[in-house]
Amino acid sequence: MNKKSIIIIISLLAVISMVPLSAAFTPHSGDTFSYQEDTDLGSGTGDYAGYTEHAIYSGTEAVTGISSDGTVSAHYSYSYSWRNSSGSTETGNPSGDFTFSSKNFLYISGTDDQTGYVNPTVWFAADNSIPVEGTFTLLDTQMTIISRNYSYYLSSQNKYVSTIFAQGSSNYQRNDIYGQFNAAYTWKVYFDFSTGYIVGYTYEEHDTSPSAGFKYTENLYVTSTSYPLTTAAAGQTPSPTIIFVSPSPRPSTIPQFGPIFNLLPVFALVLVIVIVVAVLYAVSQGSKKTLPRHSYERPYQQPPPPPENIDLTPKQPQVQQIVIREVVKVKCRYCGALIDSTAQTCPLCGAPRT
Repeated sequence: MNKKSIIIIISLLAVISMVPLSAAFTPHSGDTFSYQEDTDLGSGTGDYAGYTEHAIYSGTEAVTGISSDGTVSAHYSYSYSWRNSSGSTETGNPSGDFTFSSKNFLYISGTDDQTGYVNPTVWFAADNSIPVEGTFTLLDTQMTIISRNYSYYLSSQNKYVSTIFAQGSSNYQRNDIYGQFNAAYTWKVYFDFSTGYIVGYTYEEHDTSPSAGFKYTENLYVTSTSYPLTTAAAGQTPSPTIIFVSPSPRPSTIPQFGPIFNLLPVFALVLVIVIVVAVLYAVSQGSKKTLPRHSYERPYQQPPPPPENIDLTPKQPQVQQIVIREVVKVKCRYCGALIDSTAQTCPLCGAPRT
């Protein structure tokens, strides 16, 4: 490699290193968020006509420790209040501990009260470095990144925050206390751009059967977080604020540098593209070399001549000729039986033929 090539490579690496990149999900001990979730069942038909349900959940998820292999220890707790149009009510306060992997987001030991899933991933966090149109899994639903600059209205804080917007749709066969239904749903989820933790989601499911049907919805949003959320302008898709994550705890505030600072990543990317194009053009105008020779070459060999006296006529076995001789029959003068003309006596009566 000549000196010119080394200088070009070093220049490219230096410029590329100036472009800030989103760090992947990196949990910290002490990360905590609280949330509220409202669920409703309604729009019933058939057996469910006029029937409704409503529930309110208030919960907290907290990271309590992280091991060297990326296993995250966490604690969950929530309270709920449920009622239906028939007058039934129910309340509860579940809580417990569980672990999950910060690398593949799978639950390892226990869950935060998630039932009915096989080998699910957590619902409250995702890899925040996944690009637009990239996919990942929440619980057992495949999600696709729709936008990395979505302005989400957080009602609990009365402001818009910058989020990563993902969506997934699927269907399943419901068979539980509600009955047997064909269930189809769409799940829209919004994650904090800086940390990867959830900010909110909406879930809508339609259940149908020959005799009944209903609509089920969930709406969840965080009410408080131990980490700051990036403020966004209403009705816009903001450029995310870049945070350089360090092993120390997250700062309580994030400095806001205005729209010029938010455009710096775009300027840096454009600069990289310009430099790459310039380098490619310079290389194409430099010393041109022919394609390298193959690592080995086999000498040309004259193909062998075709065999002589080729007979393409299909061969068949010789047919053996069989001659069948017929013998004339005559009547016996005494008994009238047919006998060979060569016989001397009749085989039936014994009289001479002549």
